[in-house]
Amino acid sequence: MTSAELLVDAFGRVREEVHAVVDDLSTDDLAFRVGDSANTIAWLVWHLTRIQDDHLADAADHPQVWTDQGWFDRFGLSLRKSDTGYGHSAAQVAKVKASAELLIGYYDATNEQTIDYVKTLKDKDFDRIVDEAWDPPVTLGVRLISVISDDLQHVGQAAFVRGMLGK
Repeated sequence: MTSAELLVDAFGRVREEVHAVVDDLSTDDLAFRVGDSANTIAWLVWHLTRIQDDHLADAADHPQVWTDQGWFDRFGLSLRKSDTGYGHSAAQVAKVKASAELLIGYYDATNEQTIDYVKTLKDKDFDRIVDEAWDPPVTLGVRLISVISDDLQHVGQAAFVRGMLGK
C-alpha cells in the first residue's frame, strides 16, 4: 500500500462516519444542542468539511469547493465566505443550520476533490512545506494527518450528540 492509498482509505473512513452521523436526521435534529453553548451536529459536520476544504484547497492550490461549486450560496449562512468555523462563539454556531442533504452534498463534493488530489501524491510530496506560519513550518504530510485527525474528532463529537438524541 502506498502512502497515498493509505490516506485515501483514511479519508474514506471519515466519509463513512459523516454519512452514519447525518443520515436520516431532520434539520431540527441536526440543530440540537446538548447545552446552551454546545456544538450542533450541523455545525460540527459543516466545520470539519470547511476545514478539509480550506486546508486541502490551499495545499493543492485549487479553488475551494465551498465557493467554486456554489455551496456558500446554497447554505445561505450569514457568515463570511472565508469562514471555516474556527473560534466560533455559541451564537455563531447557532447560525449554522442545514439539512442532512445539504451537509452530505457539501461533504461529498469536498471529499471527492480531496480524494482526487490525494491519489496524485507521491511520497516525496509529503515533505513540501505548505504553511510557514508555524514553527516548525507545516509539511503537506503533517497537514493531511492534521485534517484527518480534526475530521475524526469532530465526527466523533457529532456521533455523541446523535446518541444523545437517541438516534
